[in-house]
Amino acid sequence: MNLSIGDKVSLSVALSYLKTTDPMPMLRPPDLVSLDEVGEVIGLRPLDEVEVRFRRGTFLISINKLRFAKEAS
Repeated sequence: MNLSIGDKVSLSVALSYLKTTDPMPMLRPPDLVSLDEVGEVIGLRPLDEVEVRFRRGTFLISINKLRFAKEAS
């Protein structure tokens, strides 16, 4: 999967935790982001990880746990 900054994504699987993108990262509970919530890619990191901004925070997530979000019609 090739992602670019600005792409709309959502989680493809439930995560056991979320890792913040703060200078001092913290682990957060997974219920902050639901599977159907749409987020925006705001940064690309090495090792196939991306920074995704969701409604309740910005988290570092592996590309293989994301999917492109379906556009609302």
